[in-house]
Parts: sequence; structure tokens; C-alpha cells
Amino acid sequence: MELRHLRYFQAVAEELSFSRAARRLRIAQPALSRAVQEMERELGTSLIERESRSPRLTPAGEVLLRETGLLLQRFDDALKRVRRTAKGEEGELRLGYIGPPTRSFLARLLKEYARRFPRVNVILEERTPERVWEMVSKGKLSVGLTRPVLAHDELGLQSLLLREEKFCAAVPKDHPWAKLTSIPWKKLAGESLVILARREGASSHDAIHAACAAAGFEPRLTHTPSLIGTILQYVEAGSGIGVVPESTMSKNIALIPLKPHSTIPLIMVWAKEGDDPAVSAFRDLVREWLKDGNLWK
Repeated sequence: MELRHLRYFQAVAEELSFSRAARRLRIAQPALSRAVQEMERELGTSLIERESRSPRLTPAGEVLLRETGLLLQRFDDALKRVRRTAKGEEGELRLGYIGPPTRSFLARLLKEYARRFPRVNVILEERTPERVWEMVSKGKLSVGLTRPVLAHDELGLQSLLLREEKFCAAVPKDHPWAKLTSIPWKKLAGESLVILARREGASSHDAIHAACAAAGFEPRLTHTPSLIGTILQYVEAGSGIGVVPESTMSKNIALIPLKPHSTIPLIMVWAKEGDDPAVSAFRDLVREWLKDGNLWK
């Protein structure tokens, strides 16, 4: 039994007239009658009583009409979902991100994405840069907003540069440096520094070491926590001077750009294979905002 047979039967059962059903379906009446007869033979029961001038459904026909309506509606809904998914209008987006660098734009970006694609289920995962890369490479995340990692070439992911962020010295707002417009890296020589642990942010950790080496000194590290927020806590408590990207935000901390400028990239990463329309739509939105300047408003 084919799906078209169910549609033929539904038309006859609703019209209770082979001629009207044939006109509705735009097929010849004899072909319609044969199709219904084939269904009855396959099911081994009569579906329509034809003795009177006005056909009536048998009890079996009544049941088949109800079930056919449900089945065809579900099938039509499935086709709509398939078409929406193919256009990126439905599906799932698993987004991995690192917190502080994305805080200024991520909520706005997701709000616009939800406006354009309200049927896509967005799942957020805040992770360390290395963990974001790992999860994207293993297919556990659709796309990531993260920093470069040492093994990124080996993981075979695509990437897009979103921003180059300058490093800043982070000090309490009552610190003597707080009102300076910039600080040379060499001024950090001999100071107690607080930077991100290498295991949680190798690119940031190594870039800071390289900038200090270029300025002629080895940094004296007091603490190397796993989170930017913990760096700020140490700074606020007077335990050292933090070195953080310029996107770091805190109402109690002053950020002073370090010169000469040393930067750390923020990038979007995704797998080369197995692309999904919903993921592609998100990447297109990021590119659109990057081009129009909306990402860094």
C-alpha cells in the first residue's frame, strides 16, 4: 500500500463521493475506484458501503479514516521539519565558548540568532580554550569561540579570526598605576604577577612570557589560577598585578594597556566535515556581524 492510496481513500471518505473525490484529487474516477478496491483487497475488508446511492464508511473505514488523518498529518509535519532543517531553520547548535572575551557580544549575538532561527535549539558550554578545541574536534560541540591552542593544526579544524586583543596590566582602582594610559612591559620586572595557568590557556601564558622576555626580564609569578575571574580576585586582594586581555571586565579593577602591544587572538573554530545548516547559519551570522562591526559595538 502506497502513501497515495491513503490520500485517495481520505478524499473519498471525506467527500463520500467518488466523483467529487476524483475532481478534488484531479485524477480519473475509475483509477480512484480501483485504488480503493486494491486497498480493500490488501486489508481483507470492505472500507466503503456502495449499495446505496450515497456511499458510507464501514466501521473499518471509520477507523482507517481517523488513523490516516493522523498519519498524513505527521508525515506532512515531518516534511516541513526536513525542509526547515535543510534551510538551517530547525536543528541544534552546540556552542562552546570562553567566558570573559565573549561577554561583550555573545548574549546579543545569540538573541539575534534566536530571532532569525527560533526553532534551533541552542546549547551553551563554557570551557577552557583547550577543552573547546577538543570538544569541537570530537563532534561534541558544533562550533567554538576560543583562543588558539598549540595542537590546533593537528586537530584539523577550520578557524576565523574575530579579534586581536591587547594585553593589559590589571590593578586595583586605588593603585598608583590606575590612572596611567599605558605601561611598558619592563615596568612589570620584579613585580608579583598573576596570570592564567598554562594548562588552561597555553596561548595566553606563552604570549605573556614572550613579551616579558622581549622586555628583558623573567616574570615573577605569584599565582597562576585556572580562571580569569580568579586572577581578578587576587588582584583586588592585593596579591599581585594581573596580566589579562583587554576584554576582561571588572568594576573594581583598572586595566592599563601594556606597550609595546602584544596581542592574543579570539577565534571561531568548527569542524571541516559534517557541516550542519544550523551551524552554517550561525557562522554566517558571525561573519555578517564581524563585517558590519556589530560584534564589537
